[in-house]
Amino acid sequence: MNTIDVTMALVVGGLFAIGFYLMLQRSLMRIVLGFILLGHGTNLLLLVAGGTPGRPPVPTGTTEASARTADPLPQAMALTAIVITFGLTAFLMALAYRSWRLSGHDEVHDDVEDRLIGTARERADAGPAPDRDEGASASGRDEAGPAPDRDDGGTAPGEAR
Repeated sequence: MNTIDVTMALVVGGLFAIGFYLMLQRSLMRIVLGFILLGHGTNLLLLVAGGTPGRPPVPTGTTEASARTADPLPQAMALTAIVITFGLTAFLMALAYRSWRLSGHDEVHDDVEDRLIGTARERADAGPAPDRDEGASASGRDEAGPAPDRDDGGTAPGEAR
């Protein structure tokens, strides 16, 4: 392994690390920049996997020269990755711009419904509370009994909001 291989491995690893770190942030622009860095890291990884640069992609007539040709598949995959990264970057930039126009900032908020589902799952995994009967739900009704129909507001028909 030569110095160029070690350097490229460190550069690819750094691009992936910084890209993943940025994608874990709450700002949409940082998420887009993280995605761009991941795309560049992937392109470099594919090109490094292609072998030593400068070799001809098409073999000449001798068998010795055909053993020293470059593999064209990683180059084709890198070109495909560039096109895919460009398309997804344009789409993510449009989504970030739309979010900024609608809300005035690019922060991603917590999803309240997702948090409620998570807490309900944690309660179900914890088992029944010691002070309640195992057949009763949190509202006092038996879980096997019919639940009243609910409208979009989360209250039963006829209840005050």
